[in-house]
Amino acid sequence: MWSMIGLIGGLVLLIYLTMRGMNLFVAAPLCALIVAVFSGLPLFPQLVGEGEANLVGNYMAGFSSFIQSWYLMFLLGAIFGKVMEDSGAADSVSKWIVDKLGMKHAALAVVIACAVLTYGGVSLFVVAFSVYPMAVSLFKQANLPRRFIPAALAFGSVTFTMTSAGSPEIQNWIPIEYLKTSPYAGWEVSLIVAIFMAVFGYWWLKRMIAKAVARGEGFISRDGDPEVSDKPLPHPVAGVIPLVVVLIISFVFHDSLKQSALIIALLGGVIAAYALNRKYFKNFGGAVSEGTFGALIALGNTAAVVGFGGVAKAVPAFEAAVETMTSIPGSPLIGGAIAVSVIAGMTGSASGGQAIALPILAPHYLDMGVNPEALHRVVAISSGALDSLPHNGYVVTTIRAICGETHQDAYNAVGALTVIVPALGTVLAIILFSLGIGI
Repeated sequence: MWSMIGLIGGLVLLIYLTMRGMNLFVAAPLCALIVAVFSGLPLFPQLVGEGEANLVGNYMAGFSSFIQSWYLMFLLGAIFGKVMEDSGAADSVSKWIVDKLGMKHAALAVVIACAVLTYGGVSLFVVAFSVYPMAVSLFKQANLPRRFIPAALAFGSVTFTMTSAGSPEIQNWIPIEYLKTSPYAGWEVSLIVAIFMAVFGYWWLKRMIAKAVARGEGFISRDGDPEVSDKPLPHPVAGVIPLVVVLIISFVFHDSLKQSALIIALLGGVIAAYALNRKYFKNFGGAVSEGTFGALIALGNTAAVVGFGGVAKAVPAFEAAVETMTSIPGSPLIGGAIAVSVIAGMTGSASGGQAIALPILAPHYLDMGVNPEALHRVVAISSGALDSLPHNGYVVTTIRAICGETHQDAYNAVGALTVIVPALGTVLAIILFSLGIGI
């Protein structure tokens, strides 16, 4: 009883402190301490026998193991994103898409620009920063309420592209380590689900915007609004080629190198971006440095949450919760989806949710004979649902830091498109796999 109170209380406090802006490097260990105290877990390794659970040992084991597994992927992914940004290649690709679709399809142009960059391996945060100035310009010309810009950015970045088959984003690669699959696992179902999420989500976004416009809402300019830069940009093809290089290399090497193929793919993307766009760089060395710093922050924040999970999964309440979720009647895919989505929601991190849940769930479900490709795709898609609750780092950064909106004005649309739509996509994926499609 006390263990469950501590687990739930620690998770609720972690969400609250994150929403209040507390640094995760402080909030996560503090909340882990609460979980440990309520469960009677010893605090230090010196108080227990070798290999026995304790607060410091379990927290640091989770923290360090995540960094060991994913440091190079985070590093090269962030550097690739900053190189694409600094050279203007990301701007060139998104501007070309925006110009082709035009003002009449302002929201669609923003969504597609984000989707192309995300599926090509550019960091989610870099995509939002890159596309935002053009989104402001488009929404202004079309006189659309600017509070929907965060929803358009997020929908194009963290839904039908982030967790789809072939995506170079971390959320599609973490399951490979535990399920021995490939980034293209369950691609037939993934394609159907991605099309459903893209079409339904865009219809919903258009409907929300149309309702707001019908109520008399329009674009309101602000001092300091970004202007689309008129600096010379690379040809759009020179921006697309590095994205294609990432996808091709990851496809060629995924069978032999598994998740390590992403290291070579992202490195190839960095080299291609530099070779094709070197005369457009403002400061290549600075871009690499900024990318490195960004990678360390993103990796550290996620590892801090995974460390919390390392403590949480050592207490009796966690075992009871996992047993409950894995005993849900019906397809085992349902239990896997719920477990990963709930943990991702509690931690505010899709990758963190996967890294905490999969070491426990993967052996259990594989022993039951669950198809690993189906489990990979369901886990990936479900991790992108509840992770986008208001305390999620990407959500907070996009709404507040990038777009200058408030959660009160912007989050309803963001939540609809990044929580409900992926949740429906998860349900569809489970139904399709249960019918034998893609297996």
